[in-house]
Amino acid sequence: MIPLAPFKIERYFGEYEFKVRYLLSASDCESLSLAELLELADAEGRRRWETLRLGYTESQGDPALRDAIRQQYAGISAGEVLVAVPEEAIFIAMHSLLVAGQHVIALQPAYQSLYEVARSIGCEVSAWTIEPAPGGGWRLDLDRLEELIRPNTRLLVLNFPHNPTGYLPTREALDAILHMAQRHKLMVFSDEMYRGLELDPARRLPAVCDLYERGISLGGLSKTYGLPGLRLGWLASRAPGLMAACLALKDYTTICHSAPSEVLGLIALRAGDRLLARGVAFVRRNLSVAQAYFEHRPDQFRWLAPQAGSIAFPAWTGPGTVEDLCQAALDQEGLMVVPGSIFDYPGGHFRVGLGRQNFPEALASFGRVVAGRL
Repeated sequence: MIPLAPFKIERYFGEYEFKVRYLLSASDCESLSLAELLELADAEGRRRWETLRLGYTESQGDPALRDAIRQQYAGISAGEVLVAVPEEAIFIAMHSLLVAGQHVIALQPAYQSLYEVARSIGCEVSAWTIEPAPGGGWRLDLDRLEELIRPNTRLLVLNFPHNPTGYLPTREALDAILHMAQRHKLMVFSDEMYRGLELDPARRLPAVCDLYERGISLGGLSKTYGLPGLRLGWLASRAPGLMAACLALKDYTTICHSAPSEVLGLIALRAGDRLLARGVAFVRRNLSVAQAYFEHRPDQFRWLAPQAGSIAFPAWTGPGTVEDLCQAALDQEGLMVVPGSIFDYPGGHFRVGLGRQNFPEALASFGRVVAGRL
């Protein structure tokens, strides 16, 4: 076992998130209050909440909650769903799938635990890098994926819609990726935390767990649904033996989920269409504001339009480094901006979060910092 490296983005948020006036780089949609969520409850959800007893819950997750989760998929049963804290779900899935000496291919840039947990197990990790496309936006080279696969490759880690770029492949590209995985008998771990925030609903991809028997889909309520405080996520998979292996590990982590969180999560999923529409509305409004700001300043920024999710990843092309710019934002405006170096990604990029209600005010604050550096 190799010690886990410091989790750069979580330490960055831990240092600044609750001290600053504004966050320009939040990845979630505007959170709901408890009262707002309870207003969405159906009669059974309200009854469950009002009669809730604060005892232990089932280790795999409340059966009604797992049934609501499996309805997000086409071919998954409630028995093929495991409720867990999202980060916990990544950790126990990786430890269930991998042993030292195996090879893992992971998208880059990425949320660090999607590759760091594998590295700590003793696996070698190769980066499959998302790159800026010549005409704008982002692209993936499928030929490069084929080149990265080795005889001992065990796992491919995907994340669509992608954090931090907002990239979304076509259905044809996803099918080609999974066909390649099938030919090489790879497991595929798919982080789908931003699924549902596609700017064009017709572009929404099927879940990997529905398309591929060896696929594992990670879902949750933190990003799209605006409920990160519930700490509620899940794994969905048809892979034989995976749920049992993950449950055995969960006995050493949380054992079971929070009873209040499960009831509130059930209420949220039953009101899912309204919460998804709310999140998309925030993203569309803020994307329009962001695009107008960045595209009108081509000497300072390279705007790379996202296709889905609540984030974008433009690049600073003005004077000095993006790290200096982000530090100036903290010092001068009490504004937190995450530089691309937190993701170990070069090119002066920084993450822009498009899901918060006060995004226009945060962007105006950022504009004052930029104006002072020109």
